[in-house]
Amino acid sequence: MPESSRPGSSPAAHQERVEAFLRYLGLERGRSANTLDAYRRDLAGYVDWLVQAGVASPEQASADLVVGYVGQLQGSPRSLQRRVSALRSFHQFLADHGHASSNPARELSAPRPSSRLPKALAVETVSALLESVSGDDVASLRDRALLELLYGTGARVGEIVGLALDDAYSVSGGAPELLRVIGKGDRERIVPLGQHARQALDAYVVRARPVLARRAKRPVSHLFLGARGGALSRQSVWLILRGRAEAAGITEEISPHTLRHSCATHLLAGGADIRVVQELLGHQSIQTTQIYTKVTSTRCGMCITPHIPGPEASCAVHCGHGSSEDVRAQTGSDRSAASRVSRSRTAGLSRAGSCDCAV
Repeated sequence: MPESSRPGSSPAAHQERVEAFLRYLGLERGRSANTLDAYRRDLAGYVDWLVQAGVASPEQASADLVVGYVGQLQGSPRSLQRRVSALRSFHQFLADHGHASSNPARELSAPRPSSRLPKALAVETVSALLESVSGDDVASLRDRALLELLYGTGARVGEIVGLALDDAYSVSGGAPELLRVIGKGDRERIVPLGQHARQALDAYVVRARPVLARRAKRPVSHLFLGARGGALSRQSVWLILRGRAEAAGITEEISPHTLRHSCATHLLAGGADIRVVQELLGHQSIQTTQIYTKVTSTRCGMCITPHIPGPEASCAVHCGHGSSEDVRAQTGSDRSAASRVSRSRTAGLSRAGSCDCAV
């Protein structure tokens, strides 16, 4: 906090500008609700700082005051960079819309996040996690479908909990084959489901979800429901995953994003085309997907034989044409239990007995 504050500063003027900024991000820039919540949290501390400093409105903040605020922040380099980005964007909005003559946060910088590679689990570890959820009770059916989708589609946890019931559908009239996913910036993509994901999701929708839905006080359209019938939250997914991992005897640190990383890593290690993986994960830039090629090169000891998806795979990811079997190229024989599990969960995977890569 500043060493001294002047009376007369009210948070109302600051909050008005913040809300105008958030409306702009949501309506004109198409930012997601999660992004807006993150900006709101990041700017809340800044508003408190300005009020304590006696600044009547954010457009009156000086560069020295902004630098002073950033200087007392604590957190990881990635967290600090996000907060600095929020400040720069907020003050640029004020300048662009005529509320301020300049952007006092323009020259702000924060420590760059480390280039730590994404953490991926071994195929066997993922298999052990998924196979451990085998009960026929409502919670087990839901959790199995939830975990199969997190790994098999590589979707973000926010995308999974945001799914509506009719976002999982079939073009052949049977179990759900495709998933309509709304990603960052409200961009839609169609993701094919593997055999295990289809079976688990069908069992949940037919046998477990109706039971959960009857517990709700009002109709809920979300695909995944909690114990009381309401939409499952991101926090609940974390708790479910960690509880299931602990029950399976997995001691490695694990999160929903770990399963996303594992999906991408296993696909590329299996020879999937990087452009297909980019579309599957919903990455705007191929450079974001390329980070996983560095992960696969460090995991040469557990290389997976390539079952390279053909043109139909790209089509299925883009628009849902073709079957989900097209995304998984067919193989001769399975060489281990892990190959039987992984091949039908993600695109183009089969466990190899040896590494044939040139790395």
